Amino acid sequence: KVPRQVRGLTLAQGSMVSQGIRCASLGGIRLRAPQSTLVNRTVRSRPNVGYTCTQPVHSRPCGYRKVQLKRQTRLQCRATSEGDDQEAWKVQLRENEARDSEDMDAVGQEIDMRMEELLARQGVQVNGNGNTPKTQLADRVAEALSLLESGLIERGTEVRLMLLAAFCGEHLLLLGPPGTAKSELGRRLSLLCKGRYFERLLTRFSVPEELFGPLSLKGLEQDEYIRAIDGYLPTADVAFVDEIFKANSAILNSLLTILNEGLFDNGSERVRVPLTCMVGASNELPESEELDALYDRFLFRKMVDQVSPAALKDLLALNPLDERALLEASESLISSNEMRSASVEASSVAVPDSVVDLICDLRIWLQESCEPPVYISDRRLVKSINMLKIAAWTSGRSSVSEYDCLLLQHTFWQRPEDAEKIFRWLIERIGESGAGLKQAQYLLAELYNRACRQEDKLEVDRDSDEGQALKEEVTAIREMLESRFESMQGPSRMSAEGQGQIENEHIWLTSMDIQEASQTLDPILRKNKKELLNLIKDAITLEVVIMRKSRPHILAMLMPTYWKAFIRGIDITQA
Repeated sequence: KVPRQVRGLTLAQGSMVSQGIRCASLGGIRLRAPQSTLVNRTVRSRPNVGYTCTQPVHSRPCGYRKVQLKRQTRLQCRATSEGDDQEAWKVQLRENEARDSEDMDAVGQEIDMRMEELLARQGVQVNGNGNTPKTQLADRVAEALSLLESGLIERGTEVRLMLLAAFCGEHLLLLGPPGTAKSELGRRLSLLCKGRYFERLLTRFSVPEELFGPLSLKGLEQDEYIRAIDGYLPTADVAFVDEIFKANSAILNSLLTILNEGLFDNGSERVRVPLTCMVGASNELPESEELDALYDRFLFRKMVDQVSPAALKDLLALNPLDERALLEASESLISSNEMRSASVEASSVAVPDSVVDLICDLRIWLQESCEPPVYISDRRLVKSINMLKIAAWTSGRSSVSEYDCLLLQHTFWQRPEDAEKIFRWLIERIGESGAGLKQAQYLLAELYNRACRQEDKLEVDRDSDEGQALKEEVTAIREMLESRFESMQGPSRMSAEGQGQIENEHIWLTSMDIQEASQTLDPILRKNKKELLNLIKDAITLEVVIMRKSRPHILAMLMPTYWKAFIRGIDITQA
């Protein structure tokens, strides 16, 4: 309560209020008004508040004044200290911002450099004319294909399969009516290889002597059952056998050994056969089960049709091929020794997991879901993998692409109509190659969340077990994504304006195959490639930040979509 002595008291105008005077009537309240202050106010009814009027006093500062001076000094020091702290905080903030900016620039440069290396390694960076540079062998193979195809109409696929079979050390079966240039292809291959050529037409009454040579009379005199094989199939480099499925059981055993192992049993001696490629021809498929083994020995199979009505004019306008000119033009192209060494040279070609999975799924689909079922032997499966590696190596590439798998339409069918089914299945499956990108994005988002949850610990010790495990997992995902990008790099650039580039990189596919595939795959694969490159960049970003031991909050600035999903706890695809 306000003391009774003060309530309603009015100070006279001009009165002096002395600060520091103890007023008993006010309960010891110390007046803080400065000295010599003019006061003209009425004391309000507020507890413990008021002024007292005295005679003018000019007293020296009491103890309270000294305390006040010390307090003012302390407040001034505190203000100065707070000002210094604020200024130091601003300096530290500017230093942190500068360090973050420098760190982000360094991380961005490393990411850009690694992305450029990835694109250059996969052949995305092209030369001045817009085409990926080919190797010297690829140039010579392309020239040889053009030479073999000259003077023929609608035989581009057959020519490519025949030359690829020669590189693989395998054999080609041509099915079709007479007069469709089947034997002409075999003769042209012998001119290109500059080796011995053997040709025979089999009938139901053919005897082994027609293929393997007559019995040696000198050998019989010495009680040896051997054949004079010189000039026959066991000494030929290229062979053409027409109506091959008319071979009888006396011929089959020796023929199977030659085609599969490259060996011929001449009496008690097993002779190495120099056969590079055999082209077998038939008007019909094998009918008896005893011919199934011979049928399976031909890795490549092709149905040869008559020239289409649209190309009849071109056929009638052709001039006869000068075989001598063909022989001269092929002098410096490809040798038989170079073809035989292709398997060894191509052994270093990588086969991505996506290609292996595709081939396995294709076999399962053919044998379990296709109607009627298509049987694929283990031997054919293994040889098909080797064929894809040689196809990539001769095209100047170090890895098999999913686009190379389109060649499987010529190796996996049992009936001619199966080839179209296989081609359609491969096109649809390659187009679905981006289906696994969502799973990869989920894995990457989970690793990002782990990095954010452990940011304090990782900031202190990035070399801890948890930090090292996180870095290894991110690296594994990045390598998996790069492998996926490598496998789809060929087909991802299939477009109407880029078909010439694809033909340069996949010389074993005809322009018709590429055009048909590009119409279906181009829009799908363009989208998949863009999404895959973004995922690879995100994986590289996370890996670089962890390896550089950058401040964890930089992840929020470099990967805002993942940060948004982490903060809100939502699906990465919805961020």
